[in-house]
Amino acid sequence: MSIPLLYLSPIICGENWALDEKTEIELQAAAYRRLRDHLRKRTDVQNIDLMNLGGFCRNCLSKWYLEAARTRGVELTERESRKAFYGMPYEEWKERYHKEATPDQMAAFELADGDGE
Repeated sequence: MSIPLLYLSPIICGENWALDEKTEIELQAAAYRRLRDHLRKRTDVQNIDLMNLGGFCRNCLSKWYLEAARTRGVELTERESRKAFYGMPYEEWKERYHKEATPDQMAAFELADGDGE
C-alpha cells in the first residue's frame, strides 16, 4: 500500500528546500483539479483504458474523493462524489460517452493488477 502524498508533509525537494504543509496541500489540490478537468475533456479515454494502463479510473478517483470526505466528517454520497468528479451525473456521462469494453480490453483488465487501491 502506498502512502498518500498528503502524509509526506513537508515534502523535501532537492537538498535544502521544503514546502510548508499548506502550500503542499494547495499544490496537490491544484494538480487534482487539473487531472479531473483533463479527464472531463478526454471523454474518448474510457475507464477500462485507464484501469488497464494506470490501475485506476474516474470511478476510483471519485471513490477516493468520497473516502477523503468521509474521513473528514463531510456527508457525501457516492452519487454526489461521482458528480463532483465527472461534472455531471454518472448516468448521464455513461449515456453520452461510455463504450462497451472490447474483448481485448477485458482480457487486459483480467491480467492487470489494477484494482484502484
